[in-house]
Amino acid sequence: MTQENRAKPGPKRRAAAAPRITKPRARSAGVREIFARFEAANPEPKGELDYVNPFTLLVAVVLSAQATDVGVNKATRRLFEIADTPQKMLALGEDVVRDHVRTIGLFRTKAKNVIALSQKLVNDFGSVVPRTREELVTLPGVGRKTANVVLSMAFGIPTMAVDTHILRIGNRIKLAPGKTPDEIEDILMRIIPEQYLFHAHHWLILHGRYCCKARRPECERCVIADICKSPEKTVDVPAPLVELPPQAISAVE
Repeated sequence: MTQENRAKPGPKRRAAAAPRITKPRARSAGVREIFARFEAANPEPKGELDYVNPFTLLVAVVLSAQATDVGVNKATRRLFEIADTPQKMLALGEDVVRDHVRTIGLFRTKAKNVIALSQKLVNDFGSVVPRTREELVTLPGVGRKTANVVLSMAFGIPTMAVDTHILRIGNRIKLAPGKTPDEIEDILMRIIPEQYLFHAHHWLILHGRYCCKARRPECERCVIADICKSPEKTVDVPAPLVELPPQAISAVE
């Protein structure tokens, strides 16, 4: 065998190594592009729930389970005018709280939880809403999703509150495929670039509520239609970058 023949295998080994370094970079670039477009369309997403302090936000989020933000706001408008602290809520009593929130689904259980969490805040936390997830989830009616919303909206801590919208979006567009909210939360917290993390759950909820809807995604006005990996697209051509509707600017759960 000549020296020229012995040198031929070299280029084949170098070509085989290339895919191992390009695939992760492509994935990262795709995620960054998704959130860059969300930011361009809506730089400062705001929440729809009305509240005046961390305590009333906590109560509003507890009441919002299986209810719309609009419905919760109607029920709590008068309630928060007369009870914006745990002590004032306890002074009203469960019967009065129940009367205020009776238009909300599961209002009896929720009224009971509002009184119970108010009592625990007074007894165990000096009437102050705690700033850690571990402490928040010890309050009656407060799960991980509720705790994450409070941490984000009240205290500015980046979290991922996975609701039905984010659960659907994560799987539909292949951004964070998973079977449980905890699994999807873990994936999203790992893959979303830090510069977008604070508003990320707001953008995803907005996207699910106003555009990538459960029954029929409105791909014709989607800001990520041309890079979306969903097999459920309702249009065949890439959509241009468009702004979200005005009513969506303040939407968040």
